[in-house]
Amino acid sequence: MRAAQPSSCSPLSSSWSRLGLQLGTLSAALALAWAAPALAASAASAASAKSPPHQVKAAHAGTQQAADRAFDRLSHQFIEALWTLDPDAALIAGRYDGAARLPTPDAAGRQKALAFAQLWQARFAAVKPEALSDRARTDLALLQNKVASDAWSLQTLREFAWNPSSYNVAGAMDLILNTDYAPKPQRLKALLSRLKAVPAYYEAAYASIETPTREHTQLAVSQIDGTLAVFDEIDKAAKAEHKLAAADRKALASALAAARSAVKGYQQRLQALDEKLAAAHGKEGQARSFRLGRELYERKFQLDIQSASSAEQTYQKALATREQLLAKMEELADQLWTKTQSDAPRPADRIEKIDRVIKALSVKHVKAENFLAEIRQQIPQLQAFVQDKDLLTIDPKKPLQVRETPAYQRGVAGASIEAPGPYRPQDRTYYNVTPLDDLKPEQAESTLREYNHWILQILNIHEAIPGHYTQLVHANKSPSLVKALFGNGAMIEGWAVYGERMMLEAGYGEHAPEMWLMYCKWNLRSVTNTILDYSVHVLGMTQDEAIALLTQRAFQTEQEAREKWRRVQLTSVQLTSYFSGYSEIMALREERRQALGERFDLKAFHDQFLSYGSAPVAVIRELMR
Repeated sequence: MRAAQPSSCSPLSSSWSRLGLQLGTLSAALALAWAAPALAASAASAASAKSPPHQVKAAHAGTQQAADRAFDRLSHQFIEALWTLDPDAALIAGRYDGAARLPTPDAAGRQKALAFAQLWQARFAAVKPEALSDRARTDLALLQNKVASDAWSLQTLREFAWNPSSYNVAGAMDLILNTDYAPKPQRLKALLSRLKAVPAYYEAAYASIETPTREHTQLAVSQIDGTLAVFDEIDKAAKAEHKLAAADRKALASALAAARSAVKGYQQRLQALDEKLAAAHGKEGQARSFRLGRELYERKFQLDIQSASSAEQTYQKALATREQLLAKMEELADQLWTKTQSDAPRPADRIEKIDRVIKALSVKHVKAENFLAEIRQQIPQLQAFVQDKDLLTIDPKKPLQVRETPAYQRGVAGASIEAPGPYRPQDRTYYNVTPLDDLKPEQAESTLREYNHWILQILNIHEAIPGHYTQLVHANKSPSLVKALFGNGAMIEGWAVYGERMMLEAGYGEHAPEMWLMYCKWNLRSVTNTILDYSVHVLGMTQDEAIALLTQRAFQTEQEAREKWRRVQLTSVQLTSYFSGYSEIMALREERRQALGERFDLKAFHDQFLSYGSAPVAVIRELMR
């Protein structure tokens, strides 16, 4: 997802996913990568039998090291070339060499990006995976899938033609303004250079739009005010910076005026386009459906999620898991019935019984005006619990700042983590929380009941500690830059969901049935995300059916359900990442527990798992063997 469009609801919008640095499917590439050593060993067995074992081992090690060095040089060349091609992606990674350059999103630029992806597909295909170490071989598979995914996105998905919200200059400018990579006058001069390119940027953006969806068109319109707010911050910073040359200050004022005009013009053209699309409903020239359809969805699932299962198989697994969760929730509701319902008769219907207990508990929540303050207060408590239970290694020196979600990012997710890239791990990590100020009183109350006393804690586990924030700090320390840079969304979201379970297993919440019931409700949300996303984009689920699924089968409030419906119209596949990644991590933990027996150590498992960057769980599984 782009900087202006966070990709998660309780969930993460890590900087990698926001810029679309998603990897391709691992199935074929990993199968080849892991089969290659065995094939090579078989082919070499006859020759090696004639040499002393120590000589064979030394020769193989030397050959492998040389192959690794050659591959590392190639991967370094790719990464550096990528930053030159895409300076916005470089900014997210923490590289500011190209901060002054704003590429124009036109057909020529897309053709250049496609040629780049195809060139590197050929170069990586020429590398012999059987000659590489496990570390280099998995890096190769990730890079092959990165460029394959980019090529498919440009040639087949073609989101640039139907998603007007993908064009937004605010995120990169916000980073440049607020990251201390250089003295402020230098950063303001970089912003000046970018601002001068804004009119051409939005002209090319509008020209690129062919048949948009109304949903993405309306999102783009709503986010423009946030972009203008970033321009205001730049203006304020320029006026306050006394070391900025007078000529540069004057040029900035002029460039800001032109940029504001261009952005407002884009907004007005999109508003007119949306009216035209509304009038053409059911006729020629109507809007594109936001639903991907089966073929595009399956392929995108393979590329983004990188699971051993297909999208349909994951959907079926989610349906089965939902039934298991509901059975557990009924047990907990029975335990809590008298406490919450006094002597009221218990309904025969399982769903009604669970729903009544959840609704009774959900009235316990923080006040709307204290929502952000409560989140800030809970973060150190979570860190203390993790350290006291010795669950994993936490670096207390890495800063986490809870803040209101910037206006240009709002409209998709209620909460998200915005982490620095591996080149600048010392920079602030932001925990973005959308305030409730714009909601009507009944909407705010609905949201607060969804994020009640127990679930707000689980949300903070997911987003902060030991969830996204902790995982991304570890990822930036990975010895593999490739694995740190090109994060897999299912691993990232899966770890955050796994972290919730891990904390409760360790005794967080003192094993109270209220906490476990709300955890099950929250976990059911991850499972239902998969069911919803597949049902909407592939099976054609309607809005009414989606709201009923979320409120009647997943116990979500009306406000939360409507926000999730909005989100499923604006994103695709990403909602499946929570359940897919979580289930694979749980399976891996059990596999390692069985393999190691009494030698299994939970903290060691967590630290080792997190040491491989944000690699897909399938890759981590092979590396942990």
